[in-house]
Amino acid sequence: MQLPVSGYQTLAPPAHGGTTFFMTLQEQLRGTGVALVTPFKANGAIDWNALEKTIQHVISGGVEYVVTLGTTGETPTINSDEKLDVIKFTFEKVNKRVPVIVGIGDYSTADVVKRLETCPLEEAAAVLSVSPYYSKPTQEGIFQHYKTIAKASPKPIILYNVPARTGRNMTAATTLRLAHEVENIVAMKEASGDMVQCMQILKDRPKDFVVVSGDDAVAMPQVACGMDGLISVAANWFAKDVSDMIRAALASDYATARTLQFKLLDAFELMFAENNPGGIKAFMAIGGLLENAFRLPVVPVSDSLYKSIEAFMNK
Repeated sequence: MQLPVSGYQTLAPPAHGGTTFFMTLQEQLRGTGVALVTPFKANGAIDWNALEKTIQHVISGGVEYVVTLGTTGETPTINSDEKLDVIKFTFEKVNKRVPVIVGIGDYSTADVVKRLETCPLEEAAAVLSVSPYYSKPTQEGIFQHYKTIAKASPKPIILYNVPARTGRNMTAATTLRLAHEVENIVAMKEASGDMVQCMQILKDRPKDFVVVSGDDAVAMPQVACGMDGLISVAANWFAKDVSDMIRAALASDYATARTLQFKLLDAFELMFAENNPGGIKAFMAIGGLLENAFRLPVVPVSDSLYKSIEAFMNK
C-alpha cells in the first residue's frame, strides 16, 4: 500500500528566512528543485568555493529545494569518498534553508542498497534514484529493483525515468504499479519526453504521489497537465526565472508562465544542444560562477556553441 506523503513531516524553513515550519514532502517538492552541477577546477579537483557560490545563487534565486549528486552533477566521475564529501558539504552550506534531495542510483541494485545504508542521509528530505542504466532491464526488473531499494532506504524514494540516458523507458504501467504497491516510493521525476505517458501517470497516480518534470523546455506545459513542478538544470543559472515560471504555472497564471517560457526558450535550446552539463556550465562560467571544467569523458561545449551562449547572455 502506498504510504501517504503526508506521513513524512520534515522541518523546512522558507528560502528567504522567517519562522521555521513543518512541511509534508508533497509540499516540499511542489515548485522548482535544481539539479546541482559539481564544479571542478582545471586540475580536476572539486571546486568547493564554486559549489558554495552555486548553492547560494540558486537559493537566493528562489528555488524550493536542491538536488545533489544527480546526473547534472557528473556523478559517474565522482568517487565514493567525494560523494560523501559533496553530500555533507551541501547539507552544511544549505543549512536547512531549503530541503535537500540526495541522488543515489546505479545499475547494480546491491550497490544502491549498500550506499543507502552507508550514506549520511539524516538531513535529506528524500532520495532521487535513477532507473537502472546500461543493463537495460525488463519492466519487471525495473519494478524489482525499485521495490528492493525502497525497502532498504531510510528515506522516501523518488523514481527517476530518463530513458535517453538509461537506455530503457520505465513505462506508465510500471510507474503506477510502483506508486500503488511499493511502500516508501512517493514521487517521480519524469523525463521521458513522452507527453502521453506523462498524462497516463498523472491520470491514474495515487492521490498523494508527486510527479515532477525532468525537462526544462516542456515543464511549463507539463505543469498545466497536472505535474507538481520541475527538477531543473537551467535553474543552476536562471534560478529566478525558472522558479517564477513554475510558480506561475502552478498558480494557473499561464500568461506570466508563457512570457517566462518564451524568454528562456532559446537558452534551453543552447543549453542542451550538445550535452548536459556542458551547456549549463558554459552559462555559469560566462556568468562567473565557476570554471568551465569537467572530468572525462565529459568535455566543454564546442567553441562555436560557447560563442553563441556568450552572445545570448550579452544580449
